[in-house]
Amino acid sequence: MARSRPPGNVPASDARSPILSPWTDAFGADRTINAGTRAALRDALRVPPGGRRRDPDPIVLGRLGGPLPGRRELVLEDGTSCGTVSRIPRDVPFGYHLLRSDRAEQLLIVAPPRCALPAGYREWAWAVQLYAARSRRSWGVGDLGDLRALGAWSRSVGAGALIVSPMGAPNPGLEPEESPYFASTRRFRDPLHLEIEAVPGAISVAAAIAPLAPEARRLNRRRRIDRRAAVALKRAALEAIWDSGRALAGEVGERVRQFTATGGGALRGWATFAALSEEHGTDWRTWPEPYRHPRSPSVARYADGHGERIDFHSWVQWLADEQLGAAAAAGPRIIADLPVGFDPGGFDAWDWQEVLADGVSIGAPPDPFNLGGQDWGLPPFVPQRLRRRRLQPFVETLRAALRHAGGLRIDHVLGLFRQWWIPSGHSPEQGAYVRYPFDELLATLTIESIRAGAIVIGEDLGTVERGVRHRLAARGVLSTRLATFERRPPRAYPRRVFAAITNHDLPTIAGAWSGRDLDDQRAAGIGADARQLTWWRDRVARLAGVPTSASTEEAILAAYRALAASPACLVSATLEDALRVTERPNIPGTGPHQRANWSLALPVPIEGLANLPFVAELAKAMRRP
Repeated sequence: MARSRPPGNVPASDARSPILSPWTDAFGADRTINAGTRAALRDALRVPPGGRRRDPDPIVLGRLGGPLPGRRELVLEDGTSCGTVSRIPRDVPFGYHLLRSDRAEQLLIVAPPRCALPAGYREWAWAVQLYAARSRRSWGVGDLGDLRALGAWSRSVGAGALIVSPMGAPNPGLEPEESPYFASTRRFRDPLHLEIEAVPGAISVAAAIAPLAPEARRLNRRRRIDRRAAVALKRAALEAIWDSGRALAGEVGERVRQFTATGGGALRGWATFAALSEEHGTDWRTWPEPYRHPRSPSVARYADGHGERIDFHSWVQWLADEQLGAAAAAGPRIIADLPVGFDPGGFDAWDWQEVLADGVSIGAPPDPFNLGGQDWGLPPFVPQRLRRRRLQPFVETLRAALRHAGGLRIDHVLGLFRQWWIPSGHSPEQGAYVRYPFDELLATLTIESIRAGAIVIGEDLGTVERGVRHRLAARGVLSTRLATFERRPPRAYPRRVFAAITNHDLPTIAGAWSGRDLDDQRAAGIGADARQLTWWRDRVARLAGVPTSASTEEAILAAYRALAASPACLVSATLEDALRVTERPNIPGTGPHQRANWSLALPVPIEGLANLPFVAELAKAMRRP
């Protein structure tokens, strides 16, 4: 377990910045950063050469009845003034308030002690890659109508939740990004997941849509998802509905207008970005200079002159919101998945560029599974700039992810504490950790969890510094246990954890048991060897309590029975394991020309799940004793 030394003990050279050095790596060695890395990161952080800025702290963390940093006027989130106080009144509601003095206005965060978790909560979930969960009526890719049907079926077999892959919109265009973890925005939904026939006004243009549907459904014949074809067909259908003049007819028009008004500047910004992308390409960094800054006069004039396209893209987001809401109402708790970052050429990076670091990306240092480290190509927030924005980007992201969700899985939750920054032109090994305001971020997460009534799962795997899991647990964030990596058996797990056997980046049980995953890695050019296969089979066999000569079906059922019997309050099974799929969704370190990452549909349409005896057996095995 790697750790960094407390910020107060860092060398004097980094005492004015959040750069952490020295730190302990995943192999137990103390490491320092070289001068070139330090200089590059200090430049990206814009650390003043003469020392820390002396501006008043923009954020104050408080507790009910606790002291304030001097006498301040306290203004509650709803605008009510509590007068001038030196302590926080005990009847102040949890939330984001203001402290005013002659010197400054500060954000006061008063958070509940823990994230939401129902008393006695003990459930099981299906883990779902939405794009892969196609029905016979899908247009080549799993959609929100399929999610609605999948939820109804899941509830019927006893599942208490669906953990759904990220649904953030990729950069607009006809060649969408395949990875759901590299979206243009984490605040708005991917139109690719729209169920076209459920769009209001679709019936009125049935003649225009009729030729598109058969062509789209022919895409279902191949397991390899053709996003490019699906996007083109769905876009054509949406444009036909929009151009008919029926898209905003009657009550629908009023609901869209209310949604647009509620969405405010962020929704208008996304719609403007999408319209600009249609003319100038999907990466804002290549646009004409006047359009590279979202609040420039040129962008404002463009938006005023392209109202029809902005209305179109706002309407598309309303459709996605409506369909996601319907899916959430039809089934068990939806647990949304929040990626660690976003595309540097996408909307969130364009909109928040003043808060992001230039010339660096985030990733991970070397560990036993990635000896060269990882560079994810994602732009990081500068901690102090994020604080000066009162954490608003983080709040907006959480609220968007939690809309219609009863839970949130935070990918790489360790990033709330520190992130591995890699300067441009450097290898991942030459990066360094940068500290984030974790107490403030966790307090914010707790507020949003309680307001949404949503449980929170932290994906806390990888290089973990000492004390982090304790801090997360203290805030009610469920730690993650992957049974294949745990030394202890499932019966020894704590109660307040989320437990699974595998995830989207790891082999399926059938893939490990049969050896097909090893074949896939070799075919993709990964230097895997038979020892990996032996390791996985031994791990699964030990977990399941079966010999390695057992059948794949015996191994899967026994492993999941052991998991379901654990004290963990939430456990999950993948649909890939239910269908004995041998291919994992993603092989890290491979690209689209090596392997169909994030692009393999399930081999069975979701209507067929109810008719498969083995799926029923697995659902029975998952029922919590």
